[in-house]
Amino acid sequence: MTRNPLVALGAAGQSPWLDYIHRGMIASGELARRIAEDGIRGVTSNPTIFEKAVSSGHDYDAQIVGLAKSKTALPDSYKAIVTDDIRAAADVLRTVYNVTGGADGYVSLEVDPDLARDTRATIVRARELFDAVGRPNVMIKIPGTKEGLPAVEETIASGVPVNVTLIFSVVRYAEVVEAYMRGVERLLAAGGVPRNVASVASFFVSRVDSAVDPLLTSVMHRWPGSPKAETAISLLGKVAVASARLAYGRFGELFGTGRWKALEARGARKQRPLWASTGTKNPKYSDVKYVEELIGPDTVNTMPPQTMDAFRDHGRVADSLAGAVAEAKSVLGDLGLLDIGIEEVCDRLEAEGVQSFLDSHRNLLAAISARLAGATAG
Repeated sequence: MTRNPLVALGAAGQSPWLDYIHRGMIASGELARRIAEDGIRGVTSNPTIFEKAVSSGHDYDAQIVGLAKSKTALPDSYKAIVTDDIRAAADVLRTVYNVTGGADGYVSLEVDPDLARDTRATIVRARELFDAVGRPNVMIKIPGTKEGLPAVEETIASGVPVNVTLIFSVVRYAEVVEAYMRGVERLLAAGGVPRNVASVASFFVSRVDSAVDPLLTSVMHRWPGSPKAETAISLLGKVAVASARLAYGRFGELFGTGRWKALEARGARKQRPLWASTGTKNPKYSDVKYVEELIGPDTVNTMPPQTMDAFRDHGRVADSLAGAVAEAKSVLGDLGLLDIGIEEVCDRLEAEGVQSFLDSHRNLLAAISARLAGATAG
């Protein structure tokens, strides 16, 4: 029997997570099957998927009717629906959590996106959501914005696992690691158990190429046939992976320090880089590009179902991160020569990401509101 490439990822030190969850796939046994057959080790939730699931089908009918009859307010209805799904998924993944000693087996649930610029409210909401789900294998998603960094530190210090999301910049990634380490240090100082507080830093990948490629194309059109144009052509589809590889290089450096080694000796876990936004958006590129080019130890790749299916079908597993920093630096150096500032691109992507998450969240609330109104009228 041919070995499943998704399972082979686990053997290579990378945990495949599924970027997709809704009640139907839990109830039908699909999630359990993917865990058993594909070696899935975690799940990240998505408000867009929740919105589609709530709007169509019948998986949520009984709960919607109950919430409508009890006149439950919209925010509380949202919390009840989402935390029920996350709790159920966490229960399915509990075996993975137990077998890996708490390294994997997590389900991620995001703090309400409208709190992305509000540090204090994010801290409060993170604890509320973690307590509402009531499972140890839940990671609360906090955006890696400037306002989110203190919330990451505080939430880790309080003993809650965190998925730091919406990271685009290598500079910001280093700040995320610093917030995590400070949180672990505070947790230890307070007598907490750091082994129970896993964390991942979600570095978004394909969106970087989607933003940079048009800028490179503009250079090609402005100076056709020139050395600048040739450089731009050579960089198409390479900047996102180069940025992620530089982040992985920083991961190795930061978690190789004496400061970290002292924390690790007391039971702290490395905050693993998680490659997010790994579905290929440009049809000219391989549909498994952002998986094959980012394989290495101590990493996670969260894939949408179509990318996971493609990788199962024709993915190739080999360490593509080892020794890749020099080439990645060269790619980013060439980009700078074209007067394309990667940090400015990352700032824009972060702002757009926060807005996109907010729009999806509002659409989900609107879908729940419509369902509640329909149940009340019925």
